[in-house]
Parts: sequence; C-alpha cells; structure tokens
Amino acid sequence: MAVDRVLANLDLNLLVTLDALLRERNVTRTSEHLGVSQPAVSGALARLRRHFGDPLLTRVGNRYELTPLAARVAVLTGPALAGVRRVFDATAEFDPSRLDREFTLVISDYAATVLGPLVAREIARLAPGVRLRLEQTSPYAVDHAEATLRAADGLIVPHGFVTDLPYLDLFEDRWVCIVSADHPEVGDALTLEHLSALPWVMYVDRPTAFAPAARQLRMLGIEARVDAAVDGFVQMPFLVAGTRRIALIQERLARLLGPVAGVRIFDCPFDVVPVAEAFWWNPMYRTDPAHTWFRELIVTAAATLRHQPR
Repeated sequence: MAVDRVLANLDLNLLVTLDALLRERNVTRTSEHLGVSQPAVSGALARLRRHFGDPLLTRVGNRYELTPLAARVAVLTGPALAGVRRVFDATAEFDPSRLDREFTLVISDYAATVLGPLVAREIARLAPGVRLRLEQTSPYAVDHAEATLRAADGLIVPHGFVTDLPYLDLFEDRWVCIVSADHPEVGDALTLEHLSALPWVMYVDRPTAFAPAARQLRMLGIEARVDAAVDGFVQMPFLVAGTRRIALIQERLARLLGPVAGVRIFDCPFDVVPVAEAFWWNPMYRTDPAHTWFRELIVTAAATLRHQPR
C-alpha cells in the first residue's frame, strides 16, 4: 500500500524529465530535447531532488556529473519508460498509423548512411507519428550491449561483437579499398606493394573496432603506416581524396560517397571477411507489438537494401 501511495503522488512526466536529464546532464539541452521551457525543467529537477533526497547532478568545472545515486537510477529509467510505453501502447488491434512513439537505434555512421534513409522513409509512409532517433555507436556501447539496450530499442552492429542477445540478420557488404581519383602511383590495379607503401586512413584500432584492416594486414606481414585514425567510416573518402592515402571501407558506402569525394574503388588484393550487419535487441520487447512492428520494418528495409544493385 505504501508503494501505491508513492506512485499515486508521482507525475509520470517526471520520469520522462528524469530520463532526459540523466542523459543530457544539462537543463538547457533537456528543455530543448523535451520541447519545454527551462524553468519547467528546473522545477522538475527541484522536485526530483526532493523526492530522492539527492542533488542527482553536481557541477564539476564547467559541466555537470551524475551523483552515485543518479548513475544507478540512470540505468533504470530507460527500461521503466519502455514498460510504461508498452502499457499505454497496448490495444486490441495494433495500428502503426496511430502510433506515437520514439524509437532509438544505436548505429554506426556507415549503417546510418546506407540503411537509415530506407528505415526513415518506411516510418514516414506507415507511421507518421513515430520519431526515429539515431545515436552513434561506440566501442563502449558494443562492449556493454546489454546495458545499451536497456535504454535503446536496437543496436545495429556486425556479427562477432555481441553475444547472448536476440538478433535479426540484416544484410552483408564487402570491403573495398579506395584511393584518390588522381592518385599518381596507382594505375589500373591495386597490389599488396601499394598497401605496404602508401599511408592509410584507418578506423581506430580497438579490440571491438568494426573494421578488420589493421589485423588482416599484420597477418600478411604488412605494418600499415597510419596517417589518419578516425572513429567513423563516412569521413574516410574525404580524407583519402587529393592525397596519397588509402583506406578500407564497405562497398555500399564507397559507391555512395566515392563520386562525391573523388575517389576510385578497387577490389582488395587479399581476402577480407565480409561484414554481416545484424539488429540486436532486448528480450523484454519480445511481446511488445510496437517493437515487433519496428523490428519487422528494419528487416524489410534491409531486404530492400540487399536487392539494390551495388
């Protein structure tokens, strides 16, 4: 009964504000994200501080940090909001055209570029009340996939990095090499000697990095000289263009950005394991009709991508 009295005295809007505040760690950004005034967010923060008996956000230099209690609460707000949404989204017959919900995808800049527009168009066509939020993935998000998926609706990342969570296969892509269109040293073919002699633009080399270039080159006895290290793929063609550099990126992205950046595309002169993208999700959504629809929409969009000529 005491728990019921606590819930009866709480405003569900506070949960929405709490979730945004703990993610943004800034009253101004939270008000912009929620579309409400700063005084309203400040008032909600004051109420939350009284409820928890804790400041939740503390100033450190020119930024705010979560208190230890807020850090514990932060991992609970996403699942709590998802549970509330599932309760109020429940209907006798699910109709996506009447759905008012935001879906969050944690996704690489590569997948966001080649798959994201197809997903966005399908959502606009079938469910105009749905909002799509794309968040850039990171090694931390992948290393802690279970925690990531407590606050997000899906994680799109290649096979080989996430285990013990449900997934749906999406599409495959192959790796290609790119050099500047006016490269003075590369003619009609790319050789292993080129890979050894030319400077590289390479994805940041971490254990959960999403490109196999550095490791596979080392297996060939080639120690790449890295001129530029990046944490995304979209920048690569533009960092290669007009230079002696070389990079290894996904073929679909190379075909899309190559003409804009001014780069040439070559088959790799060594065997590279294809990238196989998958959609990973939290099993708490297994019986959620809205999430089931969203998963099916992602797979449908990926099927369209698979049938597009490369």
